[in-house]
Amino acid sequence: MIDTGGPAFPVADMEATKEGMTLRDYLAAKAMQAMIASPHMPSAFDMQPVAEKAYIIADAMLKARQQ
Repeated sequence: MIDTGGPAFPVADMEATKEGMTLRDYLAAKAMQAMIASPHMPSAFDMQPVAEKAYIIADAMLKARQQ
């Protein structure tokens, strides 16, 4: 099972907690944003490996939080 880190922006109200995106997804999105913004990123690229690397980074960040 993948550790998602829980909700990134939980909102509690009287009815229930609305979880939204996971912390893992949020961290991956931030990592992917940085990779795409890099001047070293080629103009034509396959997004699948970039997305996979973003989740590798996110997983490493979640693991570092537990130490």
